[in-house]
Amino acid sequence: MRLSKHFTLTELTRSATAQRLGLDNSPTVHELANLMRLATVLEDVRHVLGSRPILISSGFRSEAVNKAVGGSTSSAHRLGLAADFTCPDFGSPLMVCRAIASSGIQFDQLIHEKGSWVHLGLSQSAPRTQMLTFDGTRYLPGLRSITG
Repeated sequence: MRLSKHFTLTELTRSATAQRLGLDNSPTVHELANLMRLATVLEDVRHVLGSRPILISSGFRSEAVNKAVGGSTSSAHRLGLAADFTCPDFGSPLMVCRAIASSGIQFDQLIHEKGSWVHLGLSQSAPRTQMLTFDGTRYLPGLRSITG
């Protein structure tokens, strides 16, 4: 099922953990509506990144999958409102984060994660426009380079 021009339901619900553990990772009707909204925002992100392909590493997580990966119970992934991704043809995850931050795209959270990927989360209400860097140990305010 295509959620938008460039994003499919399969792509945004794929989970190696779910597959390995035999867990159902199917969204409810409400979560599917959220995934459609997320796909629309990801289309905007793709445009900001020069229409380069976005590689999704994590999207929707059912309650069982979220628990299995150690996700927060309040994770936007649980609701179909978050995706973790990279865009190698554009640049590093930090470069992608900075492009999104300066684009005017509405988001709840934008996190530069471990120097390896971008987390983009949407909100069910008023977005916080929160920008963070996770260095593997702690969350730091702002979008920062991660040094070893």
